[in-house]
Amino acid sequence: MIEIPDLAVGGLAAGTLSAFVLGGGLLRSRRQRARQREEIATLRAHLDIARQEVDRATQAFTAEVVHLAKRRIPAEATRAAHPHVQVPGALHPELAGTELGAGMDSVVAGLLAAMAQERKRVDAAARAGMRGATREIQAGLYRLQDVLRGLQQRYDDPDLAQTLFALDHENEQSLRRAQVAAVVCGAWVGLAREESHLVDAVTGGQSRLVGYHRVQVHNHLEEGTALVSHAVEPVAIIVAELLDNALRHSSPDTTVAVNLERAHHGVSVTIDDAGVGMASDERAYAQRMVAGRDPILLSELGDPPRMGLAAIGQLTRQFDLSVDLSTPSPYGGVRAVLLVKNHLLSHIDPTERPPAASAPRSTRQAAPAAPPVPPAPAPEARPARTPAPVARDTAPITHDSTPAPEGDELPRRRRRVRADDLPAQTPSAHSPSAAPEPPPARTPEEAAAALGALQSGTAAARSATDAEGNDPR
Repeated sequence: MIEIPDLAVGGLAAGTLSAFVLGGGLLRSRRQRARQREEIATLRAHLDIARQEVDRATQAFTAEVVHLAKRRIPAEATRAAHPHVQVPGALHPELAGTELGAGMDSVVAGLLAAMAQERKRVDAAARAGMRGATREIQAGLYRLQDVLRGLQQRYDDPDLAQTLFALDHENEQSLRRAQVAAVVCGAWVGLAREESHLVDAVTGGQSRLVGYHRVQVHNHLEEGTALVSHAVEPVAIIVAELLDNALRHSSPDTTVAVNLERAHHGVSVTIDDAGVGMASDERAYAQRMVAGRDPILLSELGDPPRMGLAAIGQLTRQFDLSVDLSTPSPYGGVRAVLLVKNHLLSHIDPTERPPAASAPRSTRQAAPAAPPVPPAPAPEARPARTPAPVARDTAPITHDSTPAPEGDELPRRRRRVRADDLPAQTPSAHSPSAAPEPPPARTPEEAAAALGALQSGTAAARSATDAEGNDPR
Protein backbone atom coordinates (compact mmCIF):
# COMPACT_ATOMS: atom_id res chain seq x y z
CA MET A 1 0.00 0.00 0.00
CA ILE A 2 1.28 3.40 -0.85
CA GLU A 3 1.82 5.71 1.93
CA ILE A 4 0.06 9.05 2.02
CA PRO A 5 3.29 11.06 2.33
CA ASP A 6 4.59 9.46 -0.80
CA LEU A 7 1.46 10.47 -2.66
CA ALA A 8 1.80 14.02 -1.48
CA VAL A 9 5.37 14.19 -2.63
CA GLY A 10 4.42 12.81 -6.02
CA GLY A 11 1.57 15.28 -6.36
CA LEU A 12 3.80 18.14 -5.48
CA ALA A 13 6.37 17.02 -7.99
CA ALA A 14 3.76 16.71 -10.69
CA GLY A 15 2.34 20.12 -9.85
CA THR A 16 5.76 21.66 -9.92
CA LEU A 17 6.47 20.10 -13.28
CA SER A 18 3.18 21.31 -14.63
CA ALA A 19 3.87 24.76 -13.32
CA PHE A 20 7.25 24.78 -15.04
CA VAL A 21 5.66 23.62 -18.26
CA LEU A 22 2.93 26.21 -18.11
CA GLY A 23 5.39 28.93 -17.15
CA GLY A 24 7.61 28.08 -20.11
CA GLY A 25 4.63 28.16 -22.45
CA LEU A 26 3.55 31.50 -21.13
CA LEU A 27 7.05 32.84 -21.54
CA ARG A 28 7.22 31.62 -25.10
CA SER A 29 3.86 33.13 -25.96
CA ARG A 30 4.92 36.45 -24.49
CA ARG A 31 8.08 36.39 -26.55
CA GLN A 32 6.11 35.55 -29.67
CA ARG A 33 3.68 38.39 -29.01
CA ALA A 34 6.57 40.76 -28.48
CA ARG A 35 8.17 39.60 -31.72
CA GLN A 36 4.89 40.03 -33.54
CA ARG A 37 4.51 43.53 -32.15
CA GLU A 38 7.99 44.36 -33.38
CA GLU A 39 7.19 42.98 -36.82
CA ILE A 40 3.94 44.92 -36.94
CA ALA A 41 5.79 48.09 -35.99
CA THR A 42 8.37 47.41 -38.68
CA LEU A 43 5.66 46.83 -41.24
CA ARG A 44 3.93 50.01 -40.18
CA ALA A 45 7.21 51.92 -40.57
CA HIS A 46 7.75 50.45 -44.05
CA LEU A 47 4.16 51.27 -44.91
CA ASP A 48 4.63 54.84 -43.78
CA ILE A 49 7.78 55.11 -45.88
CA ALA A 50 5.96 53.64 -48.87
CA ARG A 51 3.11 56.05 -48.38
CA GLN A 52 5.55 58.93 -48.27
CA GLU A 53 7.22 57.74 -51.45
CA VAL A 54 3.86 57.37 -53.15
CA ASP A 55 2.92 60.85 -52.03
CA ARG A 56 6.19 62.26 -53.37
CA ALA A 57 5.75 60.37 -56.65
CA THR A 58 2.17 61.60 -56.92
CA GLN A 59 3.26 65.15 -56.27
CA ALA A 60 6.06 64.85 -58.82
CA PHE A 61 3.72 63.36 -61.41
CA THR A 62 1.15 66.07 -60.75
CA ALA A 63 3.81 68.78 -61.03
CA GLU A 64 5.12 67.21 -64.24
CA VAL A 65 1.64 67.12 -65.76
CA VAL A 66 1.03 70.73 -64.75
CA HIS A 67 4.43 71.70 -66.20
CA LEU A 68 3.57 69.85 -69.42
CA ALA A 69 0.21 71.59 -69.71
CA LYS A 70 1.31 75.08 -68.74
CA ARG A 71 4.83 75.31 -70.10
CA ARG A 72 5.91 72.63 -72.54
CA ILE A 73 2.80 72.32 -74.70
CA PRO A 74 2.28 76.10 -75.14
CA ALA A 75 5.98 76.50 -75.96
CA GLU A 76 5.78 73.71 -78.53
CA ALA A 77 2.69 75.34 -80.07
CA THR A 78 4.48 78.70 -80.26
CA ARG A 79 7.61 77.11 -81.67
CA ALA A 80 5.60 75.69 -84.57
CA ALA A 81 5.15 79.25 -85.83
CA HIS A 82 8.33 80.78 -84.37
CA PRO A 83 11.25 78.34 -84.55
CA HIS A 84 13.50 80.53 -82.37
CA VAL A 85 11.32 79.91 -79.26
CA GLN A 86 13.01 77.67 -76.68
CA VAL A 87 10.95 74.74 -75.38
CA PRO A 88 11.62 73.71 -71.73
CA GLY A 89 12.35 70.10 -70.96
CA ALA A 90 10.97 67.91 -68.18
CA LEU A 91 10.55 69.49 -64.76
CA HIS A 92 12.46 66.61 -63.10
CA PRO A 93 15.53 65.63 -65.14
CA GLU A 94 15.64 62.26 -63.39
CA LEU A 95 12.55 61.26 -65.41
CA ALA A 96 14.64 61.08 -68.56
CA GLY A 97 14.83 57.50 -69.75
CA THR A 98 12.01 56.31 -67.51
CA GLU A 99 8.60 55.09 -68.58
CA LEU A 100 7.03 58.23 -67.19
CA GLY A 101 9.41 60.45 -69.16
CA ALA A 102 8.78 58.45 -72.34
CA GLY A 103 5.06 58.78 -71.78
CA MET A 104 5.35 62.55 -71.44
CA ASP A 105 7.42 62.77 -74.62
CA SER A 106 4.88 60.68 -76.52
CA VAL A 107 2.15 63.07 -75.41
CA VAL A 108 4.11 66.02 -76.83
CA ALA A 109 4.86 64.17 -80.07
CA GLY A 110 1.23 63.22 -80.56
CA LEU A 111 0.12 66.76 -79.90
CA LEU A 112 2.62 68.15 -82.43
CA ALA A 113 1.48 65.68 -85.09
CA ALA A 114 -2.15 66.63 -84.54
CA MET A 115 -1.27 70.33 -84.65
CA ALA A 116 0.65 69.89 -87.89
CA GLN A 117 -2.26 68.13 -89.55
CA GLU A 118 -4.69 70.79 -88.36
CA ARG A 119 -2.41 73.60 -89.54
CA LYS A 120 -2.16 72.02 -92.97
CA ARG A 121 -5.93 71.66 -93.17
CA VAL A 122 -6.50 75.27 -92.12
CA ASP A 123 -3.74 76.49 -94.46
CA ALA A 124 -5.24 74.59 -97.40
CA ALA A 125 -8.63 76.16 -96.72
CA ALA A 126 -7.06 79.62 -96.49
CA ARG A 127 -5.16 79.10 -99.76
CA ALA A 128 -8.32 78.00 -101.53
CA GLY A 129 -10.17 81.07 -100.33
CA MET A 130 -7.35 83.40 -101.35
CA ARG A 131 -7.07 81.77 -104.77
CA GLY A 132 -10.74 82.46 -105.44
CA ALA A 133 -10.47 86.04 -104.23
CA THR A 134 -7.30 86.84 -106.15
CA ARG A 135 -8.74 85.30 -109.32
CA GLU A 136 -11.62 87.77 -109.24
CA ILE A 137 -9.30 90.66 -108.38
CA GLN A 138 -6.91 89.79 -111.20
CA ALA A 139 -9.73 89.58 -113.71
CA GLY A 140 -10.97 93.03 -112.73
CA LEU A 141 -7.48 94.51 -112.86
CA TYR A 142 -6.85 93.03 -116.31
CA ARG A 143 -10.09 94.58 -117.54
CA LEU A 144 -9.07 97.93 -116.09
CA GLN A 145 -5.66 97.56 -117.74
CA ASP A 146 -7.27 97.03 -121.14
CA VAL A 147 -9.44 100.12 -120.67
CA LEU A 148 -6.44 102.25 -119.71
CA ARG A 149 -4.39 101.01 -122.66
CA GLY A 150 -7.26 101.80 -124.98
CA LEU A 151 -7.51 105.32 -123.62
CA GLN A 152 -3.76 105.77 -123.97
CA GLN A 153 -3.92 104.89 -127.65
CA ARG A 154 -7.00 106.99 -128.30
CA TYR A 155 -5.94 110.31 -126.75
CA ASP A 156 -2.64 112.10 -127.32
CA ASP A 157 -3.07 115.02 -124.96
CA PRO A 158 0.14 115.20 -122.85
CA ASP A 159 -1.61 115.95 -119.58
CA LEU A 160 -4.13 113.17 -120.10
CA ALA A 161 -1.38 110.79 -121.23
CA GLN A 162 0.58 111.50 -118.08
CA THR A 163 -2.46 110.85 -115.90
CA LEU A 164 -3.29 107.65 -117.76
CA PHE A 165 0.29 106.49 -117.43
CA ALA A 166 0.23 107.08 -113.66
CA LEU A 167 -3.06 105.19 -113.35
CA ASP A 168 -1.76 102.34 -115.48
CA HIS A 169 1.37 102.04 -113.37
CA GLU A 170 -0.63 102.06 -110.15
CA ASN A 171 -2.91 99.40 -111.58
CA GLU A 172 0.21 97.40 -112.44
CA GLN A 173 1.26 97.55 -108.77
CA SER A 174 -2.07 96.13 -107.62
CA LEU A 175 -1.96 93.48 -110.31
CA ARG A 176 1.53 92.40 -109.25
CA ARG A 177 0.51 92.06 -105.61
CA ALA A 178 -2.57 90.04 -106.52
CA GLN A 179 -0.49 87.87 -108.84
CA VAL A 180 2.12 87.17 -106.15
CA ALA A 181 -0.60 86.24 -103.63
CA ALA A 182 -2.16 83.89 -106.16
CA VAL A 183 1.19 82.22 -106.88
CA VAL A 184 1.86 81.69 -103.17
CA CYS A 185 -1.55 80.03 -102.86
CA GLY A 186 -0.73 77.58 -105.64
CA ALA A 187 -2.47 79.29 -108.56
CA TRP A 188 -1.08 79.61 -112.08
CA VAL A 189 0.96 82.68 -112.94
CA GLY A 190 -2.02 84.18 -114.73
CA LEU A 191 -0.56 84.97 -118.16
CA ALA A 192 0.50 82.85 -121.13
CA ARG A 193 2.98 84.69 -123.34
CA GLU A 194 4.76 83.81 -126.54
CA GLU A 195 8.50 83.38 -126.75
CA SER A 196 10.14 86.67 -125.78
CA HIS A 197 13.58 88.16 -125.52
CA LEU A 198 15.02 87.54 -122.06
CA VAL A 199 15.94 91.19 -121.72
CA ASP A 200 12.29 92.08 -122.37
CA ALA A 201 11.20 89.81 -119.51
CA VAL A 202 13.69 91.53 -117.20
CA THR A 203 12.63 95.05 -118.18
CA GLY A 204 9.01 93.95 -117.99
CA GLY A 205 9.53 92.95 -114.36
CA GLN A 206 11.33 96.25 -113.76
CA SER A 207 8.43 98.28 -115.14
CA ARG A 208 6.07 96.88 -112.50
CA LEU A 209 7.87 98.56 -109.60
CA VAL A 210 7.88 101.90 -107.85
CA GLY A 211 11.32 103.38 -108.34
CA TYR A 212 11.98 101.44 -111.53
CA HIS A 213 14.14 104.35 -112.76
CA ARG A 214 16.78 103.40 -110.15
CA VAL A 215 17.41 100.06 -111.88
CA GLN A 216 20.25 99.89 -114.38
CA VAL A 217 20.18 96.83 -116.66
CA HIS A 218 23.39 95.76 -118.42
CA ASN A 219 22.78 93.28 -121.20
CA HIS A 220 25.81 91.09 -121.99
CA LEU A 221 23.90 88.38 -123.83
CA GLU A 222 24.00 87.42 -127.46
CA GLU A 223 21.33 89.17 -129.48
CA GLY A 224 18.24 87.04 -129.81
CA THR A 225 18.62 85.21 -126.46
CA ALA A 226 15.03 84.44 -125.55
CA LEU A 227 12.82 82.46 -123.17
CA VAL A 228 10.41 79.69 -124.05
CA SER A 229 6.81 80.73 -123.74
CA HIS A 230 5.98 79.14 -120.38
CA ALA A 231 9.07 80.65 -118.70
CA VAL A 232 8.52 84.30 -119.68
CA GLU A 233 6.04 85.28 -116.97
CA PRO A 234 7.74 83.31 -114.12
CA VAL A 235 11.07 84.99 -114.90
CA ALA A 236 9.39 88.41 -114.99
CA ILE A 237 7.72 87.77 -111.62
CA ILE A 238 10.94 86.55 -109.97
CA VAL A 239 12.94 89.50 -111.30
CA ALA A 240 10.23 91.92 -110.14
CA GLU A 241 10.24 90.50 -106.59
CA LEU A 242 14.03 90.46 -106.33
CA LEU A 243 14.19 94.03 -107.60
CA ASP A 244 11.42 95.07 -105.23
CA ASN A 245 13.44 93.77 -102.26
CA ALA A 246 16.54 95.54 -103.55
CA LEU A 247 14.70 98.84 -103.98
CA ARG A 248 12.93 98.66 -100.62
CA HIS A 249 16.06 97.90 -98.61
CA SER A 250 18.39 100.43 -100.22
CA SER A 251 18.61 104.21 -100.08
CA PRO A 252 16.50 106.12 -102.65
CA ASP A 253 19.61 107.88 -103.96
CA THR A 254 21.36 104.60 -104.88
CA THR A 255 21.00 102.43 -107.95
CA VAL A 256 20.38 98.71 -108.37
CA ALA A 257 22.62 97.02 -110.93
CA VAL A 258 21.31 94.13 -113.04
CA ASN A 259 23.69 92.13 -115.23
CA LEU A 260 22.56 89.57 -117.81
CA GLU A 261 25.36 87.16 -118.63
CA ARG A 262 25.79 83.78 -120.28
CA ALA A 263 26.68 80.91 -117.91
CA HIS A 264 27.69 77.34 -118.56
CA HIS A 265 24.28 75.92 -117.63
CA GLY A 266 22.17 78.79 -118.98
CA VAL A 267 21.84 82.53 -118.36
CA SER A 268 22.37 84.33 -115.06
CA VAL A 269 20.50 87.46 -113.96
CA THR A 270 22.58 89.07 -111.19
CA ILE A 271 21.03 91.81 -109.05
CA ASP A 272 23.24 93.89 -106.74
CA ASP A 273 22.03 96.59 -104.38
CA ALA A 274 23.81 98.92 -101.99
CA GLY A 275 21.36 98.44 -99.14
CA VAL A 276 21.61 97.35 -95.53
CA GLY A 277 22.33 93.71 -96.30
CA MET A 278 21.15 90.72 -94.28
CA ALA A 279 22.35 88.98 -91.14
CA SER A 280 23.34 85.33 -91.31
CA ASP A 281 20.04 84.06 -89.90
CA GLU A 282 18.04 86.32 -92.23
CA ARG A 283 20.08 85.12 -95.20
CA ALA A 284 19.51 81.48 -94.23
CA TYR A 285 15.76 82.08 -93.90
CA ALA A 286 15.60 83.88 -97.26
CA GLN A 287 17.60 81.16 -98.97
CA ARG A 288 15.27 78.49 -97.58
CA MET A 289 12.25 80.42 -98.84
CA VAL A 290 13.52 80.98 -102.39
CA ALA A 291 14.78 77.40 -102.72
CA GLY A 292 11.21 76.11 -102.64
CA ARG A 293 12.19 72.67 -101.36
CA ASP A 294 10.25 72.76 -98.08
CA PRO A 295 6.50 73.38 -97.90
CA ILE A 296 5.67 76.83 -96.60
CA LEU A 297 2.51 77.67 -94.67
CA LEU A 298 0.80 81.04 -94.83
CA SER A 299 1.17 81.40 -91.06
CA GLU A 300 4.96 81.35 -91.50
CA LEU A 301 4.97 84.49 -93.66
CA GLY A 302 4.45 86.96 -90.81
CA ASP A 303 1.79 89.57 -90.13
CA PRO A 304 1.32 91.19 -92.57
CA PRO A 305 2.50 88.29 -94.72
CA ARG A 306 5.69 88.80 -96.74
CA MET A 307 4.89 86.84 -99.87
CA GLY A 308 7.65 87.87 -102.27
CA LEU A 309 10.23 85.24 -101.31
CA ALA A 310 7.53 82.59 -100.94
CA ALA A 311 6.30 83.31 -104.47
CA ILE A 312 9.87 82.97 -105.76
CA GLY A 313 10.14 79.60 -104.04
CA GLN A 314 6.92 78.39 -105.64
CA LEU A 315 8.09 79.42 -109.11
CA THR A 316 11.61 78.00 -108.77
CA ARG A 317 10.15 74.63 -107.83
CA GLN A 318 7.48 74.62 -110.55
CA PHE A 319 9.65 75.82 -113.46
CA ASP A 320 13.07 74.37 -112.56
CA LEU A 321 14.68 77.74 -111.88
CA SER A 322 17.17 78.56 -109.14
CA VAL A 323 17.82 81.66 -107.04
CA ASP A 324 20.89 82.12 -104.84
CA LEU A 325 21.18 84.69 -102.04
CA SER A 326 24.27 83.33 -100.30
CA THR A 327 26.75 85.93 -101.58
CA PRO A 328 26.76 89.54 -100.34
CA SER A 329 26.84 92.33 -102.87
CA PRO A 330 30.18 94.06 -103.50
CA TYR A 331 28.33 97.31 -102.76
CA GLY A 332 27.53 96.21 -99.20
CA GLY A 333 23.98 95.06 -99.81
CA VAL A 334 22.52 91.80 -101.11
CA ARG A 335 23.37 89.92 -104.29
CA ALA A 336 20.63 87.80 -105.84
CA VAL A 337 21.43 85.50 -108.75
CA LEU A 338 18.68 83.97 -110.88
CA LEU A 339 19.85 81.09 -113.08
CA VAL A 340 17.71 80.30 -116.13
CA LYS A 341 18.78 76.89 -117.36
CA ASN A 342 19.39 76.02 -120.98
CA HIS A 343 16.20 74.04 -121.48
CA LEU A 344 14.19 77.21 -120.76
CA LEU A 345 16.08 79.28 -123.33
CA SER A 346 15.27 79.85 -126.96
CA HIS A 347 16.40 82.09 -129.82
CA ILE A 348 14.54 84.81 -131.70
CA ASP A 349 15.84 86.41 -134.86
CA PRO A 350 16.46 90.01 -133.71
CA THR A 351 16.00 91.32 -137.24
CA GLU A 352 12.52 89.86 -137.55
CA ARG A 353 11.45 90.45 -133.94
CA PRO A 354 13.69 93.01 -132.27
CA PRO A 355 13.45 93.54 -128.51
CA ALA A 356 11.50 96.44 -127.09
CA ALA A 357 12.78 99.90 -127.81
CA SER A 358 13.27 100.55 -124.08
CA ALA A 359 15.36 97.39 -123.57
CA PRO A 360 19.11 97.94 -123.23
CA ARG A 361 21.14 96.88 -126.23
CA SER A 362 23.57 94.02 -125.97
CA THR A 363 27.21 94.84 -125.33
CA ARG A 364 28.28 91.87 -127.44
CA GLN A 365 29.31 92.59 -130.99
CA ALA A 366 27.30 90.67 -133.54
CA ALA A 367 29.27 88.10 -135.51
CA PRO A 368 30.12 89.35 -139.02
CA ALA A 369 27.76 88.01 -141.61
CA ALA A 370 29.18 85.60 -144.18
CA PRO A 371 29.68 87.18 -147.61
CA PRO A 372 27.04 86.21 -150.14
CA VAL A 373 27.96 83.37 -152.45
CA PRO A 374 28.08 84.64 -156.05
CA PRO A 375 25.85 82.73 -158.44
CA ALA A 376 27.48 80.20 -160.73
CA PRO A 377 28.09 81.47 -164.28
CA ALA A 378 25.42 80.58 -166.77
CA PRO A 379 26.45 77.84 -169.21
CA GLU A 380 27.02 78.83 -172.79
CA ALA A 381 23.99 78.19 -174.95
CA ARG A 382 24.51 75.94 -177.93
CA PRO A 383 22.58 76.56 -181.18
CA ALA A 384 20.14 73.90 -182.13
CA ARG A 385 17.48 73.46 -184.76
CA THR A 386 14.83 72.22 -182.36
CA PRO A 387 14.30 73.43 -178.80
CA ALA A 388 15.38 70.98 -176.13
CA PRO A 389 12.59 69.69 -173.91
CA VAL A 390 12.40 71.50 -170.58
CA ALA A 391 12.74 69.15 -167.67
CA ARG A 392 9.94 69.50 -165.09
CA ASP A 393 11.13 70.48 -161.62
CA THR A 394 9.46 71.84 -158.54
CA ALA A 395 12.22 74.41 -158.06
CA PRO A 396 11.56 77.83 -159.54
CA ILE A 397 13.28 78.60 -162.84
CA THR A 398 14.42 82.08 -163.74
CA HIS A 399 15.00 83.36 -167.26
CA ASP A 400 16.86 86.28 -168.70
CA SER A 401 14.65 89.18 -169.66
CA THR A 402 16.74 89.94 -172.74
CA PRO A 403 15.07 89.10 -176.10
CA ALA A 404 16.22 86.07 -178.04
CA PRO A 405 19.01 86.73 -180.53
CA GLU A 406 18.44 86.55 -184.22
CA GLY A 407 18.56 83.17 -185.82
CA ASP A 408 17.77 79.86 -184.30
CA GLU A 409 19.75 80.42 -181.11
CA LEU A 410 17.78 79.49 -178.02
CA PRO A 411 17.33 81.97 -175.19
CA ARG A 412 19.88 81.58 -172.42
CA ARG A 413 18.57 79.85 -169.35
CA ARG A 414 20.13 80.20 -165.95
CA ARG A 415 20.70 77.28 -163.66
CA ARG A 416 17.81 76.05 -161.62
CA VAL A 417 17.87 77.36 -158.08
CA ARG A 418 15.70 75.99 -155.30
CA ALA A 419 13.72 78.33 -153.12
CA ASP A 420 15.87 77.50 -150.10
CA ASP A 421 18.96 78.69 -151.97
CA LEU A 422 17.44 82.00 -153.09
CA PRO A 423 18.50 85.05 -151.05
CA ALA A 424 15.73 86.77 -149.15
CA GLN A 425 14.36 89.59 -151.29
CA THR A 426 12.93 92.67 -149.70
CA PRO A 427 9.98 93.91 -151.75
CA SER A 428 10.26 97.45 -152.91
CA ALA A 429 7.88 99.99 -151.53
CA HIS A 430 7.04 101.09 -155.06
CA SER A 431 6.37 97.59 -156.29
CA PRO A 432 2.65 97.00 -156.81
CA SER A 433 2.95 93.46 -155.49
CA ALA A 434 4.68 94.49 -152.27
CA ALA A 435 1.98 94.67 -149.62
CA PRO A 436 2.92 96.70 -146.52
CA GLU A 437 3.53 94.52 -143.48
CA PRO A 438 1.28 95.25 -140.50
CA PRO A 439 3.12 96.78 -137.56
CA PRO A 440 3.90 94.28 -134.76
CA ALA A 441 1.54 94.26 -131.80
CA ARG A 442 2.79 96.32 -128.89
CA THR A 443 3.48 94.42 -125.71
CA PRO A 444 2.51 95.91 -122.33
CA GLU A 445 6.18 96.61 -121.64
CA GLU A 446 6.58 98.45 -124.98
CA ALA A 447 3.47 100.51 -124.32
CA ALA A 448 4.73 101.40 -120.83
CA ALA A 449 8.14 102.34 -122.25
CA ALA A 450 6.55 104.51 -124.95
CA LEU A 451 4.39 106.28 -122.41
CA GLY A 452 7.39 106.76 -120.15
CA ALA A 453 9.31 108.33 -123.02
CA LEU A 454 6.34 110.55 -123.77
CA GLN A 455 6.12 111.57 -120.14
CA SER A 456 9.84 112.35 -119.96
CA GLY A 457 9.72 114.38 -123.19
CA THR A 458 6.71 116.32 -121.99
CA ALA A 459 8.39 117.11 -118.68
CA ALA A 460 11.58 118.21 -120.46
CA ALA A 461 9.63 120.46 -122.83
CA ARG A 462 7.74 122.01 -119.93
CA SER A 463 10.97 122.63 -118.05
CA ALA A 464 12.47 124.34 -121.12
CA THR A 465 9.34 126.46 -121.58
CA ASP A 466 9.32 127.51 -117.96
CA ALA A 467 13.00 128.38 -118.14
CA GLU A 468 12.44 130.56 -121.19
CA GLY A 469 9.44 132.26 -119.62
CA ASN A 470 11.31 132.98 -116.38
CA ASP A 471 14.49 134.16 -118.08
CA PRO A 472 15.09 137.73 -116.81
CA ARG A 473 16.77 138.60 -120.08
